[in-house]
Amino acid sequence: MPATAEEFEARLARTRARMIRNGLDGLVIVDPANLHYLTGYDAWSFYMPQLLFVPLHGDTFLIMREMDAGGAHRTADTMPAERILGYPESLVHQRNVHPFDWACEQLRARGFGKRGRVGYEGEAHFLSVRSFLALQRGMPEWQLVDAHDLVNWVRLVKSPYELDLMRAAGKVASAAMRAGIDAVAGGARLNDIAAAIQFAQATGVEGAEGDYPAIVPMLPAGESADTPHMTFSSRRLDAGETVSIELAGAHRRYHAPLARTLSLGRPEPRLQRIAEVAAEGLQLVLDGLRPGRTVAEVHGLWQSHIAKEGVEKSSRLGYSIGIGYPPDWGERTVSIRGDDQNIIEAGMCLHVIAGMWMSGYGCEISESVAVTEAGAEVLTSAPRELIVKE
Repeated sequence: MPATAEEFEARLARTRARMIRNGLDGLVIVDPANLHYLTGYDAWSFYMPQLLFVPLHGDTFLIMREMDAGGAHRTADTMPAERILGYPESLVHQRNVHPFDWACEQLRARGFGKRGRVGYEGEAHFLSVRSFLALQRGMPEWQLVDAHDLVNWVRLVKSPYELDLMRAAGKVASAAMRAGIDAVAGGARLNDIAAAIQFAQATGVEGAEGDYPAIVPMLPAGESADTPHMTFSSRRLDAGETVSIELAGAHRRYHAPLARTLSLGRPEPRLQRIAEVAAEGLQLVLDGLRPGRTVAEVHGLWQSHIAKEGVEKSSRLGYSIGIGYPPDWGERTVSIRGDDQNIIEAGMCLHVIAGMWMSGYGCEISESVAVTEAGAEVLTSAPRELIVKE
């Protein structure tokens, strides 16, 4: 079922409560995940300037390209049409004018040109320098301050409605991983493996339709398995090679990532050992995820384990997840590492990544989890081990 008006009202209320704590009179939102969270809007329009203005008091306004605004009500169905504003096509890709010039005029005409502290999303991928400068020029009365991912932090603890979407995304991820595992074979092209995964991601499973993920399937293979975030090419897998699969299931924009490493044939002893270390450490973390603990305390369980095994991992162990749009499915809030003092709460969702990238080889085993009062609920499903295919 789509989110109710009450769900969106609660999200907006939590956002405004955080605005008050941060001394903000308004908030300019451009991150498509945050637009979706607060309005339900969902379309591939984020490559053009667009924003949601959230005043501390009064109506919110969604401003985007005219051709997109005409249909925005079909997904942002809790917003009246008169609060969805479309800038004219003549402003697209012009040297001397910018769509946010027009946006500022519209906001000023509606009484928002008063002095005040207005937050902007300084880490958002789609706030260009030109967009920011247009805001400064168009609203000189505003004291523009970095809101430091304010809405992302509001999103950190999921509602029961959102948790159901995360569970559905986990089912899609598990099906996509099965498709990827089945497609891995000696002589298989990496792009064909990716195609099998992408078909499963789009199709979904019964009761959980698929959606496009924020990131393409990542398939580091052979010696490049010692490096994360490699994508795919047309090269073929050789017997004896390893390949890591990192993907996400997406369901109505909610993402559940999942990673596994496969060996084509009997693995080298060093790879088998590091896989066992990673799987055992991941289980310790899952067992230790409890509300009330700090993120750093949970990370310490992993750190103690790998230290006893004589190996090191400098990268973080995971991060918070939820709504995702390209180019990322992370929320940019909690990072599972030793310096993160955030308190774990029921309703948080995390991608826990036991990724060990050594020199010339590597193994990645991850799960998406939701934190409950009883502990970690694992949302994804695949053999939690180095998968060997003869």
